[in-house]
Amino acid sequence: MSEEGKKKGFFSRLVEGLTKTRDNIVSGIDSVFRGFSKLDDEFYEELEEILIMGDLGVTATEAILDKLKEKVKENHIKEPAECKQLLIDSIREQMQVEQTAYRFEEEKSVVLVIGVNGVGKTTTVGKLAGKLKDQGKKVIIAGADTFRAAAGNQLKEWANRSGVDMIGGAEGADPGAVVYDAAAAAKARNADVLLVDTAGRLHNKKNLMNELGKINRILEKEYPDVYRETLVVLDATTGQNALAQAREFSDVAKISGIVLTKMDGTAKGGIAVAVQSELHVPVKYIGVGETIDDLQKFDADEFVNALFDVQKEGEENHADAG
Repeated sequence: MSEEGKKKGFFSRLVEGLTKTRDNIVSGIDSVFRGFSKLDDEFYEELEEILIMGDLGVTATEAILDKLKEKVKENHIKEPAECKQLLIDSIREQMQVEQTAYRFEEEKSVVLVIGVNGVGKTTTVGKLAGKLKDQGKKVIIAGADTFRAAAGNQLKEWANRSGVDMIGGAEGADPGAVVYDAAAAAKARNADVLLVDTAGRLHNKKNLMNELGKINRILEKEYPDVYRETLVVLDATTGQNALAQAREFSDVAKISGIVLTKMDGTAKGGIAVAVQSELHVPVKYIGVGETIDDLQKFDADEFVNALFDVQKEGEENHADAG
């Protein structure tokens, strides 16, 4: 399938995957626009409540509503119905953190993938390996999550499926030693990307901090001249809890991007807005299913279009013609 076809297919899966989030947020927004005849404090309070309940978070919600009020004033709008598009645009603006960079695809790099157990971290490493391999990159996976027995086997399965090399340690092995071996292998085999799956423990922040610190020191010493990326994987179904996790991880590591998994079938998809807004870290990938193609680069415009089920004009005309 062509890249364009894959993107279209993903967009329709995203629209479908965001159904519960849409029911949670958009239907509430619509009822506010229908239920109020003037743009008063009560109207804005009601809207604020719906956005916060929809997991957009307090910071993002306040910013969205401030922007909305500004635009309403600028455009001399009096009717609630006239400002729905302005609200959509405000949400869209809130999601544009800055140009999301994928430098690790362009140069020799190490990508550390962190996240608590159960969020889909190991699966994300496997899917990313497959995507990078499809781009013609030489990829090595380091199975540094030696804490969880199943992690190594699961990763090995993904490595085989993606056709990439894996350096793994036995259960209970020292993660630092695994990373040391993996860095040596990446250098020897002239790999483009070394993907490191790390142990997902947050309940003891000090241990995690020490472990990540050790991994970073080994990489700095053994593999110094490569670009470094740290992605934190969050489970969208946990809503505000995912945001709390991201904050904790940002205390112990310099996070450069977020991967949001399990966006399909959750009513808490608004967390994508909250995470970017509160942490000023871009969501780089979004997952809506099990296959490699179900993990795609995150596009804020596409996300908002899918959330509000806005079809692009060309597609709409095409659909009408069909």
